[in-house]
Amino acid sequence: MEIYKIKIGNKSMERYVYEVESKGKISGLKLKKEILNPLKDTEIQIKVHAIGLNFADLFAIFGIYSATPNGKFIPGLEISGEITAVGSSVNNWKVGDRVMAASRFGGYATYIHTEVDSVFPLPEHWSYEEGAAFIVQALTAYYALKVLGDCKKDDVVLIHSAAGGVGILANRIAKRLGAITIGCVGSESKFTTLDKEGFDYKIVRTKSFKHDLSKILINDKLDLVLECIGGRIFKDSFELLSPMGRLVTYGSANFTPSTSRFNPIPALIHYITRPKIDPLKMISDNKSVMGFNLIWLWNHINKLRDYFNDLWKLSSEPQRIGKVYEWNNIHVALNDFRKGKTIGKVVIKL
Repeated sequence: MEIYKIKIGNKSMERYVYEVESKGKISGLKLKKEILNPLKDTEIQIKVHAIGLNFADLFAIFGIYSATPNGKFIPGLEISGEITAVGSSVNNWKVGDRVMAASRFGGYATYIHTEVDSVFPLPEHWSYEEGAAFIVQALTAYYALKVLGDCKKDDVVLIHSAAGGVGILANRIAKRLGAITIGCVGSESKFTTLDKEGFDYKIVRTKSFKHDLSKILINDKLDLVLECIGGRIFKDSFELLSPMGRLVTYGSANFTPSTSRFNPIPALIHYITRPKIDPLKMISDNKSVMGFNLIWLWNHINKLRDYFNDLWKLSSEPQRIGKVYEWNNIHVALNDFRKGKTIGKVVIKL
């Protein structure tokens, strides 16, 4: 299939996108052809070479993500590619530059137009796949660890979904800050990845999670938890926090549908039985819970760029790529990603 086509006569450009026509199922994501809007003076045009998948993509497709646009929309929060045109007011980028970019949706496309503030240079030695794998998950890890979590030397940090994209980058950042890291995963098969990434301890997310974790903790010290599972794991992690401990939550993977179609009944059960934190007990126990949704940083792009610059000083290694899928297999990629059996970052290659 020819996916790039320019209409020279009227200067308009056709592109292909994956658009969510009906929320609630992965099959609701449809490939369509459309005319790309004219390039604004302050924008650049990027020919997309790779797209990074994130759990926010899945939750948006299923219609259970609070920041999801109304009606039809194009998912995708991060891409990498090559600049093919620049607006008349753009003077810091040129055609041919290799870039990685973040967007508030719209990334599942063969071409995108974006404001220059959300674009970063792709390091010379990085592949397009590595470029599409970095921005969102690295900023998530940094914001949770440093901005909210105040991670510092000798802190004991528990990182859930440790073999995933955020978990791997969080460990790298935490180690640079001098912290002691505990990686929690859903299966022992992922221990090899944790060993390669230099986690100090590792643990499996089982029914005996709380007991198993308590045996690892020395003098019951647990300073910081990066939590993205929800339910009992959230509750047990919070209860094991030390006084002055911080739990930072940025996801609830237990709401992920068990099939490619959203079933509201299990989601409702998870919602009703979700853990409740008593603020008076938080005060008496001297523990904190903080939550965030990274996509809202796109409303404060200058702050996002400042965070990215600080992050780059701590972690400028490329992300571990778990698996790369072709553009035409995006539904397969999303289903595999949904099952939670992938390691590192899942990327779509165009």
